[in-house]
Amino acid sequence: MTTSTDRAHGALHRTLSFWGALGLSVALLGPSMAVNINPQAPAKHVGRAVPLVFLISTAAVLLVAYAFIRLCQHFAHAGSVYGLVSATLGPRTGFLAGWLLLGTYLAFTVTTLSGSALFLTTFAQDVGLWAHPDWLIPAGIAVLLLVLLATRPAALATKVLLGVEIVTMLLILAISVIVVIRLSGPGTPGGHSLTASVFTLDSRTPISGVFFAMTFGFLSFAGFEAAATLGEETVNPRRAIPRALLGTVLLGGLFFVFVTATESMGFGTGSRGTTAFIGSSSLMGDLARTFLNGWSGHLVTLGAGISAFGSALACAVGAARLLFAMSRDGFTGRKLGTTREHDGVPLRATTAVLVAVVLIIGTLRLAATSSITDIFFWTGTIGSLALLVAYLLCLTGAIRFLFFTRPRRARLWEICIPTAGGILVTYTLITNIYPIPDAPYNTFPYVVLAWTALGITYAIHNRSRGRSATIR
Repeated sequence: MTTSTDRAHGALHRTLSFWGALGLSVALLGPSMAVNINPQAPAKHVGRAVPLVFLISTAAVLLVAYAFIRLCQHFAHAGSVYGLVSATLGPRTGFLAGWLLLGTYLAFTVTTLSGSALFLTTFAQDVGLWAHPDWLIPAGIAVLLLVLLATRPAALATKVLLGVEIVTMLLILAISVIVVIRLSGPGTPGGHSLTASVFTLDSRTPISGVFFAMTFGFLSFAGFEAAATLGEETVNPRRAIPRALLGTVLLGGLFFVFVTATESMGFGTGSRGTTAFIGSSSLMGDLARTFLNGWSGHLVTLGAGISAFGSALACAVGAARLLFAMSRDGFTGRKLGTTREHDGVPLRATTAVLVAVVLIIGTLRLAATSSITDIFFWTGTIGSLALLVAYLLCLTGAIRFLFFTRPRRARLWEICIPTAGGILVTYTLITNIYPIPDAPYNTFPYVVLAWTALGITYAIHNRSRGRSATIR
C-alpha cells in the first residue's frame, strides 16, 4: 500500500501544456544534432540511400508510436513504458520494460553529451579558438549545466529545450532550402544536382544492410516517447501526450528525410561523395561552408552542439522520471521515489541519474577509448538495441490491452498496425545479431542481454513483485 507520506512526498506537479510535452520529446530526439552526425553510420551500409533509410524508419516508428498513442489515451504515468506495460502485461514485465528504457536513457544521455562535446570542439577548431581541444572540457561544462537545469522543474527545462531546438532546426532548414535551390541550377560545387537516386539502393546493397542501417534510424527517433514520462506533469495528459507523441514523429520524420536527402545530394551520390559524407564531423556545417560561406557552417555546428546538449538534458529528465516512478512503486530504493515538496522535482532520482552518467563517461574514457566519436556511436547503438526490446514489450502490451481484453478498445483491423511494427522491430534486432557485425559492435547485443538479464533477475526476486504500478 502507498502511505499518505509516500503520496505527500511522491507527487509530481501538473504544470506542463501540450507544448511542454512536445518540447521534451523533440529535444530528446535532437533533430539538429541527429542530421549532423547520425547519417554517416547508415551511409557505410547503404551509400547514397540514407534518405531511404530514414523514410523507412519514419514508417516503422509511426507503427510503434501507434501503441504509445493508444495506451496514453488510457493511462498517464511518469514511467512511460514501465507504467504502460505494467498496466497491460503486469508489474514484473512492466519493470523489465522500464529497466530497458532506463538503460536506454542513460546510454543516450552519454551519447548526446558526447555529440555536444564533439560539435563544440569542432566549432572551436574551425573558428581558430582552440587548435587542439580536449573534448573532456566541453563535456565537463555540459555536465555542470545539466546538473543546473535537470534539478529544476520540468516546465523550465522544456521551454529551454524547445526554444533552442526550434531555432537550430529553422537554421538547418533554411540552409537546406538554399542548397536545393543551388543544386537545381548550373555551376554547383562538385557538379552535383538534384536526383531521386538517393531514395534507391545500389544493386550491390543487400536488403539486410538497410535494416542494419535502420538501427541508426531508430537512434535518430529514439526519445519520441519521452513525452510519456510527463504523464503526471502535463495538464489533460490523455489528450496532450498522444498529440505530442504523434507530432514528434511526424515533425522528426519530415525533417530527417528532407535534410538527409539534401545532404546526400549536396555531397554527391558517387563513391567520392559517399566517402566525404561518411568522413564529415558535421554534415550540415560542411554543406553550409561549401554552398554558402564559412560562418554559416560554423553557426550550424555550434547550433548542433547546443541541440545535442538539449537532447542530453531531455534524456536525463526522462531517466529521472522513469527511475522515480519505479522507485515510488517499490522496485528500487524508496528514497528515489520522492520529490522535492515545493516544486515536485524528483531530486534524488535525478542525482542518481547524473552520477551514473558521469561514471559511464569516465569509465569509457579510462578503460575503452579516448575517441569521443567512438563513445557517441557505441553508447548510441547499445541504447538503441535496448530501446527496441522495450518497444517490443510495449507493442505486445498494446495488442493485448486493445484487442484481447473486454471491452475491445480499438477496431479489429487496427491490430495490423502494432503487429507490423513488431515485425519490423524484430527484424531490425535480428540484423544486428546476424550476420555478426564487426567489432566492437558484435559485443553490444551481449551488453544489452546482460542488462536485460539483470532486470529479469531483479524483477523475479524483488519483494514488491506483486504490486501494480501507480497508474494515474
